[in-house]
Amino acid sequence: MSLLFLFWGFFIANLLGYGGGPASIPLMQQEIVTHYGWLTNSKFADVLALGNALPGPIATKIASFVGYAVAGWLGLLIALAATVIPSAAGLILLLRLLDRYRQSSVVKGMTLLIQPVIAVMMMILTWQLGRDSIEGLGWLQTLIIAAISLWAMTKGRIHPALIIVAAFLYGGIFSSGIL
Repeated sequence: MSLLFLFWGFFIANLLGYGGGPASIPLMQQEIVTHYGWLTNSKFADVLALGNALPGPIATKIASFVGYAVAGWLGLLIALAATVIPSAAGLILLLRLLDRYRQSSVVKGMTLLIQPVIAVMMMILTWQLGRDSIEGLGWLQTLIIAAISLWAMTKGRIHPALIIVAAFLYGGIFSSGIL
């Protein structure tokens, strides 16, 4: 039964995740953490950070990790298939239709109306992960890391993947009690 839930959780999140990663990540978090309890919010944040540091689509990396954690190699394959099938089917079935009506005011309106929904979902995810970070590290350390990260991306022009890896290493060293 867990394999069916695994398929369904990732299938729904990616079916409704119009817009790719930014839209599907909050939906995946809802399914993985809140609905099924496969990971904690903190562990999901770790998987998201690591997935962002690696090349390729984030949704498939999250699905692979969670699928393997829940049901081994078969779980990995099922979660990965559930993540890829909605996009592949949608692309195959709707590409011609969308191309035909690209200039339609209805299609343009639908695209514009979905953007605020995606923005709200990303804000909620950011709030939840930020809250967990503050609980784990405290306000001061969280603000210092956020300020350094902002400076590194804007003024230092350092690639976000390198900042994520640096934060990952920092958390592994200082939060685990090694130092």
